[in-house]
Amino acid sequence: MGKLLIGIGVALVVAGVVVLLLERVGLGPGRMPGDVVYRGRNVQVWFPLGTCIVLSILLSAALYLISKLHR
Repeated sequence: MGKLLIGIGVALVVAGVVVLLLERVGLGPGRMPGDVVYRGRNVQVWFPLGTCIVLSILLSAALYLISKLHR
């Protein structure tokens, strides 16, 4: 259980560093092409469609590689 928690912690730190680096470049979450933002007078709706697609592709590739290395 301890190794799993350490692994999750390391993954969260790496994800945080990636998000910070993307924000410096100008491609942080919510600013990618395909993200939809609607700002009205009293409401703001944000739907990160582009971000979701990129994260899905990255996670799918990572899990695929993990499954291939595990065999």
